[in-house]
Amino acid sequence: MNEIHVRPVANPGYADWQLAKAFVTAASHEDAATRRRADERVRQWTQVGRGMADGSLSVGSRTPVRGLPAWVTPEVVRGGFATGDAAAGGPLTAHESAVADRAGLRAADRRAVFRYFLTDAGMAELHAMLDDGRYHVAVPEEAALLTIAWLLRAGNRAEALALLDEIAPYADRLRFLPRPSDTPVPDGSAVHRETVGDLRATLAARPPKPAVEAMNEALTVWNPYADQLLAHWLETVDDDGPGAIRPAGWAERGRELLKRYDRLAAQHKLCSKHRNPKENSAILRTALADTLGVTPGTPARTLFGRAAKPAARVPVAHGLLRHAVQAMVAKRGAPGSPEHTALRARQAADASTATLHELARVLISRLANLRDEAGLPDTAWVLEPVTEEEADRMGVRAGSPIPDSLRHPVERALSAPVAELVERGIVPSAEVLAELVPQLVAATTSLAYHDPALRTLMTAVYGAFAERRSLLLLNLEHQVRLEELPWVKGVSKYRRVSSDTAGNARAALTELGTLTVRAFPGTIVPNPLLQELGSLARQADAGAVFTEELAADIFMGTFSAKFLRAAQAAGELLEGTLYERYYGIDYAAIRAIGDVKRERGLAADTSDAFAALCRDRAGIDPRGRWWVAANGKVIEQAQILTTHNLAALVYPIGVEPPEGWAEPARGAYRTVCRLVQQIAGNPRPLGTIKDAAYAWRQTVFFLSLCGLEEQFAVVAWMAEETARRPEHTARRLAPVLAGLRHVFVGGSLDDTAVPNVRRFTGWDTGGHWMRDA
Repeated sequence: MNEIHVRPVANPGYADWQLAKAFVTAASHEDAATRRRADERVRQWTQVGRGMADGSLSVGSRTPVRGLPAWVTPEVVRGGFATGDAAAGGPLTAHESAVADRAGLRAADRRAVFRYFLTDAGMAELHAMLDDGRYHVAVPEEAALLTIAWLLRAGNRAEALALLDEIAPYADRLRFLPRPSDTPVPDGSAVHRETVGDLRATLAARPPKPAVEAMNEALTVWNPYADQLLAHWLETVDDDGPGAIRPAGWAERGRELLKRYDRLAAQHKLCSKHRNPKENSAILRTALADTLGVTPGTPARTLFGRAAKPAARVPVAHGLLRHAVQAMVAKRGAPGSPEHTALRARQAADASTATLHELARVLISRLANLRDEAGLPDTAWVLEPVTEEEADRMGVRAGSPIPDSLRHPVERALSAPVAELVERGIVPSAEVLAELVPQLVAATTSLAYHDPALRTLMTAVYGAFAERRSLLLLNLEHQVRLEELPWVKGVSKYRRVSSDTAGNARAALTELGTLTVRAFPGTIVPNPLLQELGSLARQADAGAVFTEELAADIFMGTFSAKFLRAAQAAGELLEGTLYERYYGIDYAAIRAIGDVKRERGLAADTSDAFAALCRDRAGIDPRGRWWVAANGKVIEQAQILTTHNLAALVYPIGVEPPEGWAEPARGAYRTVCRLVQQIAGNPRPLGTIKDAAYAWRQTVFFLSLCGLEEQFAVVAWMAEETARRPEHTARRLAPVLAGLRHVFVGGSLDDTAVPNVRRFTGWDTGGHWMRDA
């Protein structure tokens, strides 16, 4: 009898927990935008909980919403839970309402709009969209009507009617119409992280900083005024007592200074230091008012902007006045002196420096004539210093440079080949790369459609489909695939795969694989990126098998047969190498496994022998209880045996960095060191330890592809690199490096008698040794 774990089911408690978190944020967060987003999450998780309770949601199924087929894009929230809504549903969009008004529809509902586009007038609009390519497909369903229009124009009435029959029952609930756009569908040769519209919003969110504005006011308004007060008092010939000798016009100029203070105080209200009666400048001003018999005219302001009740004022003693004057001169020099002049010049330069808020306004003005939905073909002109014309128009100092805090958002909107974005650091991780790759893959995939209008349409469909969020699936179900969409099936006969299209796919696959290995060594290839690599591999007929990262909390206790095939393929590359010896793998035995079959209740073929091998290597008793850490250990062993897609990139795809494999090995080990360094002081380090173990696995893999001399050199470099790290990092890595050296000279890590050596893996069921090392 086959030994199978108790299979998990979707936990309603998870939805309740997410709902509680969202509710607390919506009720208490200080930021209004954050509260609005949390309100939306409250709505979504409320629907999830209600749907799971009444049975309208079947979480874990590839058709989670009762009454909707698998091809409908569901609204999905964190964890892969469907809410019950369709992503193409909701109220009429502004575009749909505009169509209803233009067509004179009495009932402005979605079905009426759908029917309009089946008329001659509506079909003419669809044909115009097909011809100019200026439309945007946000969710795949929005391409359905355009596909019907293309099929009718191609003379395939039967396929058009079949597609119409399949989607018409949902015409009152789903949008099947794309949105008009000012720009054509991207061709994939250039990609961007953010649009110009996103950039505008980011720049507009740069408010002025009160502290900086107050400082600039002090430097440009109140410091010069204080200097004038000081210079006025220094004009006295004898300041000993009431009989001081003062030059002609001194009193009149003093009265004008006091009037000027009233005007300045009424106009400049950011800085409050000048109102402090203990400040030297306030002492000078008050003494001047006392001497001239002038009553102050501008009252102080309270926190709420109302005039404060004047306090009883004590005349300034002559000694206090003399002390204030002397202190000001001692600190900065007398006004007009070289030291005082140099200080005020530096302060004036500081005050004239443009603020981030002012520079953001300059950048927004430069973007004024660009379309929101596009990227920037070039950023150099946007990032130039402030020009004389802009200085005159916007009151910002000419020549002010654009700082990095504004430069980075601008560069995120750069539209360029993905390799250039990676090289310039605009794509900082494999996860960000995965967000951009669908644009490139969409264009490559669509080359198989020879008709230009259909090629553009399928490019848009692929790009939208790549945005579809993955569902939580159980029983080895697979996510909906692109070819399952009715409108993609409807035009499948027009897809012509040739040697050219396969060659283009292989070239894109090799380039993308090389980019992933070189730019992000030590990082697991994320599932979304694997999906794109798999799509290119199928088009190129490369024969590569990619295996996704599995979630330990919903692991079914077994693996689909592709994991066995991936391990067998890895053995063709790695049998007899350092990788096989380090992890104690017998690839010859794996190659002999052939018990693939379909087990009842599962949606894919499996291999009991492969699953048992992973459990044995993890030291997990199949009769034991189901728990996450044990599942994680089993999954990690499958990742070790398959190399988690690294071997597939090298063979059969053919990825090989031009500089050789030693540099990726070094890069992966740097990632190991960085992660291990973060363990110290981390109250929850297990996730970091797992990531470090995954990076170490890549280090060993890359090292195994090096020649013997390179391996010696890299191992010696590892020791040097470790010595440069903090002592606690070197201490944790010492048994790992000792284990590698032990295997390197012919030893085995399965020999438990060898002291102070470790095979570094990430998951553990009894507390990881590295945490407490």
